[in-house]
Amino acid sequence: MTETVSGRAAGLAGFATAFLLLVFTFVAFQNDALKSLGWQGGEYAYAFIFVALGSAVLGVVLKAVAPAPWRSAGTGLILAGTLGVVVVVALIIAFVYALSNLSVP
Repeated sequence: MTETVSGRAAGLAGFATAFLLLVFTFVAFQNDALKSLGWQGGEYAYAFIFVALGSAVLGVVLKAVAPAPWRSAGTGLILAGTLGVVVVVALIIAFVYALSNLSVP
């Protein structure tokens, strides 16, 4: 029972860590939090993509190499990273769709 509970907690911690990094990146973009460092929209987009891809890759590595509780954390990281990648792909599709339906007078 203890291994199941610690595994679930590790999985939730892995998901929450990556998900909160993605949310904080989005909130920083909305509030232009790093403007004083010269960040514009592109830097936030790169940060979001790197967090999403990095979470997924780190999750795969943890699933392959780490001991038992960390494997669950790897699963959480994979799920959150995949969610971030899906959001990026959806935004790209929406952007391409909007450009293809743009009518220029």
